[in-house]
Amino acid sequence: MNKLSGIIFSPEGLTEGSVYYDGGRITAVTHHPTDTGLFIAPGFIDLHVHGGGGADFLDGTLQAWDTAAEMHASHGTAVLLPTTLTCPDSDLFAAFDIFRAAKKSSAYANVFYGLHLEGPYFSAAQAGAQDPKYLLKPTPEHYEKVLAAGKGCIARMSVAPELEGALALGRRLKEEGICASVGHTDAIYEDVLAAVENGYTHLTHFYSGMSALTRRHGYRFPGVIESGYMIDSLTVEVIADGKHLPLSMLNHVFRAKTPAKVALVTDAMRGAGQTEGKTILGSLENGQECYIEDGVAKMPGGEAFAGSIATTDRLVRTAVAAGAELTDAVKMMSETPARIAGMKRKGVIAPGCDADFTVFTEGVSVCETVSGGKTVYKK
Repeated sequence: MNKLSGIIFSPEGLTEGSVYYDGGRITAVTHHPTDTGLFIAPGFIDLHVHGGGGADFLDGTLQAWDTAAEMHASHGTAVLLPTTLTCPDSDLFAAFDIFRAAKKSSAYANVFYGLHLEGPYFSAAQAGAQDPKYLLKPTPEHYEKVLAAGKGCIARMSVAPELEGALALGRRLKEEGICASVGHTDAIYEDVLAAVENGYTHLTHFYSGMSALTRRHGYRFPGVIESGYMIDSLTVEVIADGKHLPLSMLNHVFRAKTPAKVALVTDAMRGAGQTEGKTILGSLENGQECYIEDGVAKMPGGEAFAGSIATTDRLVRTAVAAGAELTDAVKMMSETPARIAGMKRKGVIAPGCDADFTVFTEGVSVCETVSGGKTVYKK
């Protein structure tokens, strides 16, 4: 039997006590005074992360996956969705094989929940850092091949819903229990509404890679950003690094959508953990060169961001700086992403739930990360 004591982020709020866990599950939560100076939060969950520590999940090796997981675990990430980019099918299918191998033999097996496929079914107009030469339309011939090869591996897929075939794909993803997310899209409100009616439930990196209000022949058309507010059922994620969105806008998102419908994500690439210099977005062989400056990764020329170098502890600190209560910031880093991704036993500290914990001191300084009952980082 294992035990953690401190100030617990419980479903009822902050409470002092101890959490007991065994066999990967929480067995009991007791309430009593403590003086450990520790905060015990549900394990931080990152729904959108490409890599870190100099490694990318498209590098094609189990070592790269372990390197990225190790770096993020040291900053509090207990569960993550290894995220791909628009890439050749060979890179994508290799990621499925590595995921299966990681679940069997990696020291971070519990950290890897399932893949997030960010592409290849995106709008060329909103491709951003996605390599346009690998963009595809969602035809059954292609996506059925992907779904078959990735059976049991895929937790989430981001798609531009205005593309021909995207609504049928949304229905298939719902059938497969895969979170269907709207991303890298030039859709208008009517497209997003149709997407919601066909299985899409979430918006990928809100405000990034998506349309806003446009005017055509004098008429105004709400875009995906406006749809995120207009369609109440949609959940959103924000890259809360303080770079992709200013603190004032993060505060607006938190207040308008509420922490129950906002997940914090890093969207971190291999440069996470690096402070400056050149790096590569995507795989070493087929990725794109970019550089790190001012706490963010930028595309050549500096006109667009290539991704973030954030970590989950930084997201929580930034959310608090943007006006969120610490309890709400933690919720957006644990309970809300768990619900978005359909993780039944994660995101809360309660008996019967998975033993995923992020333990930190004042200022969200992480000192221990536990995933599935196994300590994956300890300071």
